[in-house]
Amino acid sequence: MKNEKLQAGQQSVSFAQGVHILSSGTVVGEKEGQGPLGNLFDLVSNDPAFGEDNWEKAESTMQKEAIQMALGKAKMNPAQIRYLFGGDLLGQLIATSFGVEDLNLPLFGLYGACSTCGESLSLGAMAVSAGYADYVLAVTSSHFGSAEKQFRFPLAYGNQRPLSATWTVTGAGAFVLGTKGGHARITGVTTGKIVDFGVKDSMNMGACMAPAACDTIYQNLMDFNRQPQDYDRIITGDLGSVGQTILIDLLKEKGFDISRVHMDCGIEIYDEATQDTHAGGSGCGCSAVTLGAKILPELEKGALKRVLFVPTGALLSPVSFNEGQSVPGIAHGVVIEHC
Repeated sequence: MKNEKLQAGQQSVSFAQGVHILSSGTVVGEKEGQGPLGNLFDLVSNDPAFGEDNWEKAESTMQKEAIQMALGKAKMNPAQIRYLFGGDLLGQLIATSFGVEDLNLPLFGLYGACSTCGESLSLGAMAVSAGYADYVLAVTSSHFGSAEKQFRFPLAYGNQRPLSATWTVTGAGAFVLGTKGGHARITGVTTGKIVDFGVKDSMNMGACMAPAACDTIYQNLMDFNRQPQDYDRIITGDLGSVGQTILIDLLKEKGFDISRVHMDCGIEIYDEATQDTHAGGSGCGCSAVTLGAKILPELEKGALKRVLFVPTGALLSPVSFNEGQSVPGIAHGVVIEHC
């Protein structure tokens, strides 16, 4: 039987008590460690393979490390976790399945492309709020090497990247959610819809995903009867500088100006002037590690009171791209508040 009190508007859910984020764990590669947020991550590895013999195993190792750090900070062990919500960019979620198998936890494998962090936090929060779990884990990752191999070109090919391209973040972020504890809580979610403006340029992810981000942010404001200024930050996952401009313009057409409060994780994680990442960062790990390393600490300290966290994803595959199909986008909104 539906609990109408929990439903907000057309696409959102409101949690009366909120679901607490107890801890996070963030693991990144060398390039991310050299960026503006470098000293905020829990672990920076100078070895892109993380001690493994291929990129995919490296990504699994990142997930393991991030989960152990999140559990350690929460002073918990895997046996206390009811469900694990996780995903990555690779076919059949192999980074996640091989990364978490030793934990022996019930797993929901998720694919939302680069929006997977928002999807995992949303579903994890729903499970905890509904009483189906006292504690859950949410984890996601991406790796520059594995993503380039699967979606674009082998690194040895040496292809030229257009200025609209973003750089896939090598990183993994894990979060422990529970009914109490911590100083930040999820108070609502807005589940995104697939939005397709017909863009076919896989080297311009910002343009592919910005319409979906616009749709989710607009619906969140409608469902919760809020204005942009009701949030200290509206934070997208990895639109980069190109997608940011498109998003702001699209929302202005709908009557909302978010330019003063908007922040993009893909812009924050790299230094455009010195790191040659063009439009910014992307990948599942981009929003996950930025949330864990930069945004959550500011919420926990009270420097931020309420944010709308909106990871963004481009729903393409090598098959769909080679068949000439467009790149649909999706974005999931998570309202996180200081407590």
